[in-house]
Amino acid sequence: MLLPIVAWGNGACRADGTMFENFLKELASHGFLVIASGRPGGTGRTDADMLTEAIDWAIAENGRLGSRYRGRIDTAEIAVMGQSCGGLEAYEASADPRVTTTGIWNSGMLSDLDNHRLARLHAPIGYFVGGPSDIAYENAMDDWNRLPAGLPAFMGNLDVGHFGTYGQSNGGEFGRVGAAWLKWQLKGDPAARAMFVGQNCGLCSGPWQIMRKNLT
Repeated sequence: MLLPIVAWGNGACRADGTMFENFLKELASHGFLVIASGRPGGTGRTDADMLTEAIDWAIAENGRLGSRYRGRIDTAEIAVMGQSCGGLEAYEASADPRVTTTGIWNSGMLSDLDNHRLARLHAPIGYFVGGPSDIAYENAMDDWNRLPAGLPAFMGNLDVGHFGTYGQSNGGEFGRVGAAWLKWQLKGDPAARAMFVGQNCGLCSGPWQIMRKNLT
């Protein structure tokens, strides 16, 4: 089984690779190579270049003699994702033509001066937001309305606020839905697709409030 690549930017652009440990381990458990910016328990700040560097590293490891990942990585299926400040990093890194899906978690552009990054999006994008009490809610909804015409996009709001369910066992509901998004986008899993597509989709009833554009 080949492992698609998931590069993750932390909230607050904090260089702590274990900051979202429960959530990211849940994603990895579904067969993804998940690379978070920063060292375990690290300090300092990250930037969007670290997401691109994570992709570069994974592709190089797939071909390097002696690598534990040699021949085990799906280098054609790549997600960039991030929470809050890390979501802004994901926006920036998504201009990379190798990216095949973007995940924006509790995040949105802070300034209209950055809206040009939305025009560079070329791959399906999923927004996962904490509802009206999330400080990023208005920004995320504004971005949603500015997405390029024809871009496949999903918007899901769960009323949990800005800090989501990341710290819960297995990342809670965000972990469940995030894994499904990746399984659909990076693995073509039909059961995962059914959570997002169709009148009776798995998230069409229940606690999530959803919107969709160009999803098939």
